[in-house]
Amino acid sequence: MSMKRAIYSIYIDVPAKEHYGKSKHRKDTAEKAIITVNAFKKHYKRLIESKRNYADTIGATFIMFEYDNRYQTFEKNLLKDFPELTGYEVVNFYKIHLLYQLAKEYDEILYLDFDAVPVTKDSFFDAWDLSKGICVYNNNAIVYNEKKSIEKINHSIRSPLAKYYNTQAMLIATGHKPDNDVINTGIIGARKEDILKLNFFGKFKGTMDLMTELRNEKDGMYPQNIVDIFRYDNETIFAYKIKTNNVNIQWLDHQWHYFFDRQHFIPKETKIVHAVCKDFDVVWRYDEKYNL
Repeated sequence: MSMKRAIYSIYIDVPAKEHYGKSKHRKDTAEKAIITVNAFKKHYKRLIESKRNYADTIGATFIMFEYDNRYQTFEKNLLKDFPELTGYEVVNFYKIHLLYQLAKEYDEILYLDFDAVPVTKDSFFDAWDLSKGICVYNNNAIVYNEKKSIEKINHSIRSPLAKYYNTQAMLIATGHKPDNDVINTGIIGARKEDILKLNFFGKFKGTMDLMTELRNEKDGMYPQNIVDIFRYDNETIFAYKIKTNNVNIQWLDHQWHYFFDRQHFIPKETKIVHAVCKDFDVVWRYDEKYNL
């Protein structure tokens, strides 16, 4: 029996104003979101082609999900139950929802954010033994390197720190140990069994209600500046579920999840570039140089 393997990505053109909702942070602006929106439109075809070619090269099925009836139905149902979600948050729940849809049909799955670009011909599925656990990248270093005291932290709702404290608050509230990892779901490699064990949407309403409760807590454990950055983030729930459902995890290294942000440089041994900075021209130049 050969493994059925799929690689999927998702592109939903989220309006700029929907990216950060009502965040109070000065950097969470529509202007910043517009850069993303425009870069995706400009490089749209090549971003899809690069993933499709990679899937073909390694013998996996490639599936691209976009703004269609399936998405609109998902969005409508989710917003009916949780009207406070932003468009950006809905999309990020949708990508996890698709993991469950695909797990009905495939044994091993690799998810790539639209801005994650494979720049290798090596197979992800050969490099990572998914029976050892879900492959994701962690942003723990950002949390551990924070030098300010908790009262002085002024972060974006998207910051790893926000997710770290939010997950911690959820774990403590449900009687678990507070230790957790900051998960980045820009690239996820997983086999069906672990996706099911994670049970992301199990008792989902209870999870969301707990998050709402923690956001509205007055005089709780956390200072107001931290509570202000609690949101409904898929990565927060992912980290929470890993701990509460005891799921095995493998940490992706910099080769397989190269976080390309402000450094404008891609090291030679990189396999997948996560172009957080949206500077795709640098990615294409790299790809042409090393992968002809």
